[in-house]
Amino acid sequence: MKRVVLISGVSSGIGEATCLEFKRQGWYVIGVGRRQPSHEIDRFEYVDLSESDGVARLFDRLSDVQQIHALINNAAIGIDKPMDETTDEEWQTVFDVNVKSAFQMIRECRPYLEATNGTVVNVSSVHALATSVNVAAYAASKGALVALTRASALELAPMGIRCNAVLPGAVATPMLESGLNRRSHPDGPEGNRKNLIEKTPLGFIATPDQIAPTIVHFADNEQTPYLTGQTLVVDGGAVARLSTE
Repeated sequence: MKRVVLISGVSSGIGEATCLEFKRQGWYVIGVGRRQPSHEIDRFEYVDLSESDGVARLFDRLSDVQQIHALINNAAIGIDKPMDETTDEEWQTVFDVNVKSAFQMIRECRPYLEATNGTVVNVSSVHALATSVNVAAYAASKGALVALTRASALELAPMGIRCNAVLPGAVATPMLESGLNRRSHPDGPEGNRKNLIEKTPLGFIATPDQIAPTIVHFADNEQTPYLTGQTLVVDGGAVARLSTE
């Protein structure tokens, strides 16, 4: 019988690649998001995670699911604005999607995960540790997600549930492309891209399929049975470098 994984934000980017990697490794994949994915998936459910009852309604529709072995909280949004231009509503929406929905997903999924000694992987960001200008809401939400990971790991450990976080750096996703296009540079988006590559020690921007195996590794009890409450930065070495260099 296949193990079952529930993944949020599956329509593109890291979520899409993670779905495909779980399927490649033999899992049954349930994906949720606001857009029907174009890639192969076993089951898709629409959900708007910015809505207060979105997760509750999702689990009502998942009542026929017998087992869930892993939960991947990947869905995220961001805004690229100075703090004094960021509205309360925009700030709240970022936190609702990036943090509140992850909390709700963990809470609702707990009985399933307890029954299977399951796992949670929260996809945070390098911005939880070191960040940039004009992304305060996103950075703060990703920092909160790391704190939620640690708290969840402690609470869920007696139930046999592991919880960890993966913190990607620069990854070629629609969110990254949007940021490259919005930031000013004499040479436009390509100038921003070149600058980003030059400042990454490994010298390249990752593709989503280079991040996905790490997420699966953390989720798989056969590979990481003793790992919980931890965060792993996958950023090509970016935060290892002193900002004064």
